[in-house]
Amino acid sequence: MAITRIITPGVTDDAVTSDKLNDNIISGTTALTSAPDDTDELLISDAGTLKRIDYSLIKSTPGLNLIKEVTASDVASVSFVHGTNDVVFDTTYKLYFFTFLDVNMAGDEEVFIRPLLGGSAQTSGFLNAQAGNYSNTGGVGSYSDYYLNAFMASSGDAESDTPMSGYIYFVNVGGSSKKPQAFGQFTQERSNGNFYNISFSCTYDTAVSNFNGFTFTNNGGPNITSGNFKLYGIT
Repeated sequence: MAITRIITPGVTDDAVTSDKLNDNIISGTTALTSAPDDTDELLISDAGTLKRIDYSLIKSTPGLNLIKEVTASDVASVSFVHGTNDVVFDTTYKLYFFTFLDVNMAGDEEVFIRPLLGGSAQTSGFLNAQAGNYSNTGGVGSYSDYYLNAFMASSGDAESDTPMSGYIYFVNVGGSSKKPQAFGQFTQERSNGNFYNISFSCTYDTAVSNFNGFTFTNNGGPNITSGNFKLYGIT
């Protein structure tokens, strides 16, 4: 009886290409180029048994979330409005943190941070206190003032040749029937040549339900020529 031998040729190097593989094969061609989606699955060993687990169950959720960043160029104001560009002022976050860095004005000008109620910037009804120190060639002095027209106000006209920077926290700006509050610090040079370092706190003295943002704005004069503005939500 004749015996037939079947010889199976070996697979040569690089003969198996990615188009011949099923999509459940792990390979370099299916590598992620960004963070996994919440429903993407990872393999783990549970006491020697392989199991799948959703990425959402193990991912880190940071407490400080960047909501929106603006780089200003020749504008009268920079606003952060609820419902635009992923900006939210509701119960999503417990606290909001806003930074303004290297803000230059086209000319010496006052600047304010004001709340928006129903889209309208408020210019009255505030309980505000600001205090700090200033320095010049003659030495150091103390500063204190109050404003009834903004969450925060520069000390006189901000000098256009020197950047202004600071930060502000917002609370009670989501939900209904609350008095929005703000507190923070900033540094500036005034047009009289004094350098100011100021802390402030403020309450809008009316409980409102239509807070929908805030604006960093000039006083009707020279525009903001440059500056970086970031709004964060804190969970």
